[in-house]
Amino acid sequence: MTTGRELVVANAPVSYGAFELTVGIMPDVPDGDTVLDEVAGAGYAGIDLGPVGYLGSADDLAAGLARRGLALAGGFFELPFSDHARMPGALTGLGSLLDVFDSVGAKNGLKPRPTLADSGSDLRRSRPGQAAHDRSLGLDAEGWRRFAEGVEMAITVCGERGYMPTFHHETGTLVEAPWEIERLLEETSVGLCLDTGHLLVGGGDPVRAIRDWRERINHLHLKDARRSVVEAIVRESAPVSEIWRRKAFCRLGAGDLDVDAVLDPIRGSYSGFIVVEQDVLPERNGTAAADQRANREYLAARGF
Repeated sequence: MTTGRELVVANAPVSYGAFELTVGIMPDVPDGDTVLDEVAGAGYAGIDLGPVGYLGSADDLAAGLARRGLALAGGFFELPFSDHARMPGALTGLGSLLDVFDSVGAKNGLKPRPTLADSGSDLRRSRPGQAAHDRSLGLDAEGWRRFAEGVEMAITVCGERGYMPTFHHETGTLVEAPWEIERLLEETSVGLCLDTGHLLVGGGDPVRAIRDWRERINHLHLKDARRSVVEAIVRESAPVSEIWRRKAFCRLGAGDLDVDAVLDPIRGSYSGFIVVEQDVLPERNGTAAADQRANREYLAARGF
């Protein structure tokens, strides 16, 4: 686990309904300036990028963050790690993300994290949460070899630009279940972005994850989830889109995440970003802004 003195509590556009599946696609997505204002006004000190361009062009983004006193926490980027024929083009896109990071720069010595994820598959998106108990959905030995090679390609691109990436396990991808995360850590040198909500969906225990994987965790996405909603989705073999439609992710403390048990072990031993996320679909007159203010107050009451 990354150690040091600087810790920044951030949020992300996805908490306000703005992410790759909604921006430019669905109605009622708030504009980037509104989200920046809401995040800063709620007391967060950083924000994740969201889709490239959503928060503004590179120069506008740098000025907008500085004006609001926000650091850039990172940027989510999917790559087809197993498909080496597609990786060169994907790595060019990763380079464009790093260009945005360069334009913003570090704040208080903290650089944004390239947050890498597998691009997933239709099969895995149709069966979220099931790989925890059905390993036939996962990669075989040869598949893991190719996947690991793809991850190391991305690590090299980031390292050559001066950035240390983190890997985001994600529902509907090839790294979702606890055993898949463990295999990733065995086969690659990448750091881990622990996403507590996605780990609950994937059948894992975030408290155990903090204990077992803490030496590899270099980024934290803190989100709560309702197990009853997740279990119903898994039981019904519902698609991954139901996670957002049924509001599986909720305010901190309203779900089944033991937030204190996750945070207590990292007090004084973790530096970097804690990115609060509550993945939601955009809603007119929704509760996103109120939820994120409540989440910040919840953490402040615990000394974060």
